[in-house]
Amino acid sequence: MESTMKEMRDGVSVLDLDPKSTVGGGVEDVYGEDRATEDQLVTPWTFSVASGYSLLRDPQHNKGLAFTQNERDSHYLRGLLPPAVVNQELQERKLMNSIRQYQVPLQKYVAMMDLQERNQRLFYKLLVDNVEELLPVVYTPTVGEACQKYGSIFRRPQGLYISLNEKGKILEVLKNWPERSIQVIVVTDGERILGLGDLGCQGMGIPVGKLALYTALGGLRPSSCLPVTIDVGTNNEELLNNEFYIGLRQRRATGKEYSELLHEFMTAVKQNYGEKVLVQFEDFANHNAFDLLAKYGTTHLGTASVVLAGVVAALNLIGGSLNEHKFLFLGAGEAGTGIAELIALEVSKRTKVPLEETRKKIWLVDSKGLIVSSRKDSLQHFKQPWAHEHEPVKDLLSAVKAIKPTVLIGSSGVGRTFTKEVIEAVSSYNEVSLPPVFPSPKPLILALSNPTSQSECTAEEAYTWSEGRAIFASGSPFDPFEYNGKVYVSGQANNAYIFPGFGLGLVISGAIRVHDDMLLAASEALAGQVSKENYDMGLIYPPFSNIRKISAQIAASVAAKAYELGLATRLPRPADLFKYAESCMYTPNYRSYR
Repeated sequence: MESTMKEMRDGVSVLDLDPKSTVGGGVEDVYGEDRATEDQLVTPWTFSVASGYSLLRDPQHNKGLAFTQNERDSHYLRGLLPPAVVNQELQERKLMNSIRQYQVPLQKYVAMMDLQERNQRLFYKLLVDNVEELLPVVYTPTVGEACQKYGSIFRRPQGLYISLNEKGKILEVLKNWPERSIQVIVVTDGERILGLGDLGCQGMGIPVGKLALYTALGGLRPSSCLPVTIDVGTNNEELLNNEFYIGLRQRRATGKEYSELLHEFMTAVKQNYGEKVLVQFEDFANHNAFDLLAKYGTTHLGTASVVLAGVVAALNLIGGSLNEHKFLFLGAGEAGTGIAELIALEVSKRTKVPLEETRKKIWLVDSKGLIVSSRKDSLQHFKQPWAHEHEPVKDLLSAVKAIKPTVLIGSSGVGRTFTKEVIEAVSSYNEVSLPPVFPSPKPLILALSNPTSQSECTAEEAYTWSEGRAIFASGSPFDPFEYNGKVYVSGQANNAYIFPGFGLGLVISGAIRVHDDMLLAASEALAGQVSKENYDMGLIYPPFSNIRKISAQIAASVAAKAYELGLATRLPRPADLFKYAESCMYTPNYRSYR
């Protein structure tokens, strides 16, 4: 014994000795788990069919205590679970009770993400059945805070991270994703996350959240959805100096280096998943977003359509036809100009008036004031169509007084910009300037910026300052508000109304590209879902509790337009597109295993 110990002290490694007699107390250390094998290379073996312990660690197939006695026998689960067998409904009640105990929204978000990583079907069951309660948790406004703190709450990857390190190898990276039949990709570069600015790699919360809604609200299969973050660095000094930051620690790549990486990504996506894969760009900065949208032939999915739907529905409350209204936007970036263009397209379609003319009823204010023709030479190209003849106006209040809009829309990303003076002015000008066809002076005020802190005004401010006359909707949810004895319930102009059903419509029709008429069809379908009961409450959007029916209706309208335009590839066309859309929707109920 002494001689053996002496040899080891003299530099002979325990790895040189018989592993069966020295490592793990006499048990061979196959997986390299003992201290003595720390420096050995280990092969990460796994199983191709989930059973036993691996089945409980597979979120796609795990059912927790809902495995039946027969399933526990046939899948080697005996002893790996407590004896109780509970159904999915009881699991749902238990988890909702736990989530409601949390007082902080971010804690609820983390709990939901943990559930998604543990039991995918139960996650979607909770989200589908409790959509109004959980939508603000998994999406806006809580997802904004989640992105800000993503480095600290990151547990396991829920999508693909493609950084500058992967340049020249993006196709190989896509092949690392375990699913092969991808139909929808949501991608961000994290430069303009909601109204929070550059969050770099931590913007992954947006694609993850968007695709959770594609599944829960639109019924696309989780296996067909891929969240992607393109990491080209960040200009956020706080993140660059944060030891917990999970992205590249360098300033943002621009110009040729940036565009080459994005082009390689788009090329690899089509090569790996086919021409019909839907790629949705999210939260890119304006200077990149417009170039990407122009280059890759997509358009503004979601936000523009849902706002147009709200405006169309609001006509039942504020009166007049779409072409009789005058629109004023605060914010002339990607969102503002996209919404404005879709409204102009809808007016043109309804009135047969050229698009150049219908744009003249829509005015935009940016950081330098009203966009007018005398500024045209200094404007970015996407703002130029909105430079109308008018003397220069420096601020929003002056623009309201000059233009006298009946609809005020905020997409600026700057909070509390719809001041008391602005809302009072919009309300008073509605009173004195309405044509006789309008039933009463009710300004439509849409404060679209997210999260709540960036909203141009609150519901309380809109109703109070307009003396209860405003028809109000916002990007982030607000609680009902009582004013002069009446309870006002505001709508949420949430793009989650549109994009899940829109995506489903593209998938079921096999559409080869997106056309503006499809977006108009989606808007009209959503507006058509607002009931008299909703209007009586002052709402211009239907309740989210019925979102799956709404999504199926939108999908059917979008698919019908794709067939009409000759852009659909799934033939023959189903006789009843609404029923077909419903039959194609993912359902989160547990399946029985052989």
